[in-house]
Amino acid sequence: MKLAALVGLAHYTHAIPQAATTLATTGIPTVIISTSVPSPTVPLSALVPSQDALPPVQPWCIGQIFCPGSLLQTVNLAQPYSDAKTIVDKPTSKSSQQVLADFAAFNLSNVTEGDIVNFLDNDFLGEGLELQGAALPGFTASPPFLSNVTDPLLQSFAQIVNGYWTQLARVVNESALCSIYPGGTCESTFIPLNYSFVIPGGRFREQCWEFLYYWDSYWIIQGLLKSQLYDTVNGTLQNFMDEIEDFGFIPNGGRTYYLDRSQPPLFVHMLSDYVTTTGDTSILQRGLPSAEIPQTELAWWSNNRSLQVTSPYTGQTYSMAHYAVNNSAPRPESYIEDYQTVNDPTLSTPLTDSQAADVYSELASGAETGWDYSSRFQLVPQLGNPGLRTLNVKNNIPICLNSILYKAHVLLAGLYGNSNATAAANHLQIATGIRAGILDLMWDASKLAFYDFNLTSNSRNSIFTVATFYPVWNGIIPEEVLASQANAFGYFAAVNMVMNKYNGTFPVTFVDWTGLQWDAPNAWPPHQYIIISALEALPSNLTTNPLPTPGSGQSTYNLIPTGQLNFTEAQLPGQPYHDSQTVNVTTTGPSADINRLNGTVVNGGNVTAGEGWAATLQREMANRYFTSVLCSWHATGGSIPGMLPQLPAAQLNLTGSINNTGNMYEKFSNLNVDSSGSGGEYTVQAGFGWTNGVVLWVAANYGQLLVAPQCPPLVTSVTGSSSGAAGLRLSLPSTGAVVVAAFMSLVGSFLL
Repeated sequence: MKLAALVGLAHYTHAIPQAATTLATTGIPTVIISTSVPSPTVPLSALVPSQDALPPVQPWCIGQIFCPGSLLQTVNLAQPYSDAKTIVDKPTSKSSQQVLADFAAFNLSNVTEGDIVNFLDNDFLGEGLELQGAALPGFTASPPFLSNVTDPLLQSFAQIVNGYWTQLARVVNESALCSIYPGGTCESTFIPLNYSFVIPGGRFREQCWEFLYYWDSYWIIQGLLKSQLYDTVNGTLQNFMDEIEDFGFIPNGGRTYYLDRSQPPLFVHMLSDYVTTTGDTSILQRGLPSAEIPQTELAWWSNNRSLQVTSPYTGQTYSMAHYAVNNSAPRPESYIEDYQTVNDPTLSTPLTDSQAADVYSELASGAETGWDYSSRFQLVPQLGNPGLRTLNVKNNIPICLNSILYKAHVLLAGLYGNSNATAAANHLQIATGIRAGILDLMWDASKLAFYDFNLTSNSRNSIFTVATFYPVWNGIIPEEVLASQANAFGYFAAVNMVMNKYNGTFPVTFVDWTGLQWDAPNAWPPHQYIIISALEALPSNLTTNPLPTPGSGQSTYNLIPTGQLNFTEAQLPGQPYHDSQTVNVTTTGPSADINRLNGTVVNGGNVTAGEGWAATLQREMANRYFTSVLCSWHATGGSIPGMLPQLPAAQLNLTGSINNTGNMYEKFSNLNVDSSGSGGEYTVQAGFGWTNGVVLWVAANYGQLLVAPQCPPLVTSVTGSSSGAAGLRLSLPSTGAVVVAAFMSLVGSFLL
């Protein structure tokens, strides 16, 4: 097993917002690393808070320093860093044995914050030095797809985004690695890679194998393919194949503390897209037909994440996958957050050891979904730790995971072709079973939507999420959708409502009271890609009619099949402002469609004669996504010489963006196109790999339909909520987000 760490000090700077890069004359970016220093929020003389019992030793975790245990728990309780991930990304400056000996010298009953700060300063190095800038073979500043973008401003913006690849390219710094654990002069969690790759940006220093690492790479690759950076895509796939050979699966990320979990299994999708785009089948010589690397990953999911489910609707039994991590301790990279969720002082009755282990397992399983975290997987959707303690991930059979696995088997059969007909037939047979299970367990024909199947209630959940679009994206189109244009539109009717009712793009859910990052009002780049791709997947005979219009006295909400959203129109989150003007967030009826125009929507592009309803939604989604990315980038200091001047300092001060040059955020607000998203365990990240990838994919595929957006004036705050409760004001990071308000709404009833 490959482990890595730093062996010596390197030059670094402190307290800059994120890693900065400059492009050297060699074409290799010079990376200036931002390294955290211990900065407790209490006096150094203060005692480290007393701690609850240690969790059990985790068999999957390597070593005693970076695994759940006394050292990691004590350091995290001192909270020397604002992000718990920092300590587990720092290599030691001494041998493992010496670090453990230094820690053992403490009397934990009276250890102080200052003791922990000195320990960290003396025994650990800076994080992030294991990587260095890398050249991008074949990079061109003006790739051919740019000619598809007819609007000059948006073409220039797409060109800028294409250039960001040079700032995000990395390769392992061989001089900063340690010997394989437990030998050597230092220890680290870093897993070295053999090929260069593109990082997401922000806190995610490793290869993006996630929700952050593994599955991010799929959307990064979509952009790299449009930029014709084929060698970089090939290297990324080779890195993944190394991981599968080393571990039997692709971990959540490129650190040893991720070795207990994976993420949505999109490797075969990436491999197929690369081969289809480039025609380079030589990469298959490593994976097919003898080495069976893709098969190894799919076998891991079958052996470790699958179970038999008998349908209460038909009595048929299916082999279906779920996210289920064998873990009974806080995640090392989010130790203090998990610890406080379990050991919450507001709990009237402390959790038992068994209950605590279950919560830790659910938290890790939630991270494996990529949706960490969302009301989608909560028994009782609610704000804060009480909601997280009701996570029920392992008892849900998710639409997304099974749809991805279905398509992976179909694609793998195609990659075999005639080289191994027996293997191809076997994968098609497995895919057929998964497809049947999805349609039986998860498809509600009356509501024209997919819902996760819940093993706890032995029924479908009723919470509507963007996951409903995964099956069609992956080629599973129910008969009811194929039956008529009206039904096909009904499946996508919520997309039409969002385009008319909200300023931004499609949110994860319509639940806005949890404060979780995979809930409203957040809209994520991968989901916009999936919705557009699902629209593209419809047969042409289902998409020729014009977009339906609401009846007299109605809004686009009334075009949605009854019960699909499990919200009345009045219960939906409101759109609190429009063109900087506060609007009635409880509006129902025609006035709720505040962005509706004649044949299009605000920031939805221009109406096209003879356009079918699906093409209209694709055009509007593509334009609205570009709007969210460009407007939030401009609001945080982005500018284009001669075309888009930088905002005045007084306005940039609202977003904390003085001296900034524009942020590409990982997520966006569907209420405010000038803003990033919000919520979650860590601050909003800038960079950002999958955002860039989807921008370039949209530019390449919809460039002729893109129109320069109307970015609204910056908004500092709004009051009110869709339920009439007081608005909860949220301040977003000073690295470039607008201060916006989160709004509480009525808690819907969910079959969870």
